[in-house]
Amino acid sequence: MLELRPNCECCGRDLPPESRDARICSFECTYCADCADTRLAGVCPNCGGGLVARPIRPAHLLTRYPPSTTRVRSTNSACA
Repeated sequence: MLELRPNCECCGRDLPPESRDARICSFECTYCADCADTRLAGVCPNCGGGLVARPIRPAHLLTRYPPSTTRVRSTNSACA
């Protein structure tokens, strides 16, 4: 089950579960589309994997499978 992290790890922008601007790698590092495209060139600075659009969990399943509320910030120099 994806965590659906609530924010971009670079800029801190909110990324609610229904956001079409969320990008993730295979380890669920989460970035907004702007940071993924401009700062990171589509590559996760943590693992080197590709960043892809995060799936949107159907609204009727959010109560049973809630998104994470833990905000994560990257310490990677690409996000400085």
